Amino acid sequence: MISSLRLKNFKAFEDQLLEFRHFTLLSGLNSTGKSSVLQALLLLRQSYQQDLLPEIGLALNGEFVCIGTAQDALFEGAQDDSIGFELVLEDDRKGIWVFNYNQKADVLALTSQPTPTDIYKSSLFSDDFHYLQAERIGPRTYFEISDFQVRQHGQLGTQGEYTPHFLSIYRDKDIFHGNLNHPKAKSWNLTNQVEAWMGEVSPGTRIEIKSNPDMDLVSFQYSYGLSNPYRATNVGFGITYILPIIVAVLASKPGTLILIENPEAHLHPKGQAKMGELLALAASCGIQVVIETHSDHVLNGLRLAVHGGKLDPKNVQLHYFQRQEKQGQAFTEVVSPHIDRNGRIDKWPEGFFDEWEKSLDALLEPAAGE
Repeated sequence: MISSLRLKNFKAFEDQLLEFRHFTLLSGLNSTGKSSVLQALLLLRQSYQQDLLPEIGLALNGEFVCIGTAQDALFEGAQDDSIGFELVLEDDRKGIWVFNYNQKADVLALTSQPTPTDIYKSSLFSDDFHYLQAERIGPRTYFEISDFQVRQHGQLGTQGEYTPHFLSIYRDKDIFHGNLNHPKAKSWNLTNQVEAWMGEVSPGTRIEIKSNPDMDLVSFQYSYGLSNPYRATNVGFGITYILPIIVAVLASKPGTLILIENPEAHLHPKGQAKMGELLALAASCGIQVVIETHSDHVLNGLRLAVHGGKLDPKNVQLHYFQRQEKQGQAFTEVVSPHIDRNGRIDKWPEGFFDEWEKSLDALLEPAAGE
């Protein structure tokens, strides 16, 4: 599990240390560096998968992220020609990578000593990992099959494109942890649990999957109660958009790392809050969750989970990113509030979520006398 990440001369950051916990939430205005934090982790993973690490260099472009050239990656006010990352794990193992800046290159040469190989056994570099980007795949009549991604590596695809194939294979497998068991689910198997959690967003949702291996496709339909099945293209966009998130959480074992961009996309506010709750429950089961979000409702779900005793506040890390300027040079400042056991936050940038804060405080009011 990741304990901290340090970024040096990377995009909006000259030298920034970020603490991580079981649940780490990144928030703030647009273009302030939230995605850059996830990108730093993804760059290390894709470089390892391209066999450039541990000894050769950093791949700026690949399956997980496309930065462009070194010029796109370097902090504008950098005082030296290098980009660096320092990763500390919960067991105090540490990885340090320093790469040489070469303006037009898309692979940066490693200049530091190679990081010990045992760091590459962590979830960031293993199959115990899921990354779901903001631009996930929308409703389709048919979805692709990938035995390599799904059967061999247990992956859903960065856009969630292999989720139906994953479900078709592992539908009868039980989830790993009872804390994630939905009270309305018929059993612990993955299909019933997914349907029950989907029901928090769209009540009565049932999933029908048919595999056609001869065409390397999976057909996917939804039904409600006794209704005839509907093609995914005839059902609300948000249902397909959240499916990979729910499957990733329910199918993950403790120690898995899950990175998610905008889990709130295309969801009703109630559904957004439920996503926050589900992700908090995942964190309580030993799954490390890192999300980038603009949603106060996702944060609402997290805070209510803490208030309800479902997640220890010491396992939550909040980071708020805001753009500042000093001597004509733009940079990002990170504010890191703390959350108490009542779900209250000790500090937050002035004016941020003010109106929502009042309504949630009213909801949490019974905790004031505890």
